[in-house]
Order: sequence, then C-alpha cells, then structure tokens
Amino acid sequence: MDQETKETPVKEPEKEEKKEPAKDNKHEKAEEKKLEKEHARIEELEKKNQELEEQVAVLKNEYAKAYADTENMRKRLNKEHESFVKYHMQDFAKEVLPVLDNCERALAEETKDEALHKGVEMIYSQLKNALEKEGVTEIEAEGKPFDGNWHQALMSEHVDGVEPGMVTQVLQKGYKLNDRIVRAAMVKVSE
Repeated sequence: MDQETKETPVKEPEKEEKKEPAKDNKHEKAEEKKLEKEHARIEELEKKNQELEEQVAVLKNEYAKAYADTENMRKRLNKEHESFVKYHMQDFAKEVLPVLDNCERALAEETKDEALHKGVEMIYSQLKNALEKEGVTEIEAEGKPFDGNWHQALMSEHVDGVEPGMVTQVLQKGYKLNDRIVRAAMVKVSE
C-alpha cells in the first residue's frame, strides 16, 4: 500500500464549558454545611441514644430491686401469716391454762357431791379437748430425761434406782402449741 497519508480527521478541540467558579464553590460549601449538620445530628442522636441506654440500665436495675423487694415482702407476709395461723392460740392458751390447772386440782380433791365432781370433770374434759383441737398439747415429762427446752427444774433429789437427769415428779404440767412452748413443765429431777 501506498503510504499515503491517511487523512485522519483532526479532532477539534473540545470546547470547555466555562464553569462559574463562584457557583461551584457555593455548591460545595452548601454540601459541606449539609454534611456537617448531618454529622452533628448523628453525634447528637448517638449521644441521646447513649443517654437513653444508660437510663434504661438504671430503670432495669431499679425495677429488679423493686421486684426483689416486693417478692421479699410477699414471702415475709406469707411467713408471718402462716406463723399467725399456726400460733394464734398461744396467748389465749396462756390465759386458759391456769383454769385447766384449777380444774385438775378440783378433780384431785375428795368430795361427797358427785354432781359437782362430774360437772368439773366435764368442764375439764371439754376445755382440754378444745385446746387439743387448736394444737395445744401437754408436754410429756414424768419418767423422761430432763430437757431444758421443755422442762424447768425446780428441785433435784437423789432417788435409788433412777439414773441422774431423769424427771421424777411433775410439779406443774407444761404445754406446747404445735412445736412452740407455751409453758414449760415444772419438774423435780433426779441427781
């Protein structure tokens, strides 16, 4: 091929559009301000979020404490109620036990009036049954080993054939309400 010069089309220089520098600069500044505002808003929201998370943590802690206090109070009140139900007769029993003692003394006396004796016996029996229904029972003492939790030793004596520390005589009966002592048994103990 001939090396003819190929005519290559000459590109015309592109016409540069004249930009208005002031307009671009204003636009960039406006964009920067907008970005700064967005960043400031994001930081503000993150700070607010952090504060709210801290408040939530504090409120959760306070809620947990309040819930625990409520549960403890509920348990305590239930326990007090159960104790009241179980031992409500204790004060009444303390007041009635001397009456029961007096009935026993009256029954121990010899009398010619059988009707009177029978009447006291009936009163004693009804009173004792009513107390037993409420959980008040006599403390077993005579012939048992001395127990300072249930017995109060008033005297001691040497008794042949009885080992030391045994209750030899009950001077006043003791009573308990369920598993709580109402009145200790007053006893004489062997040495």
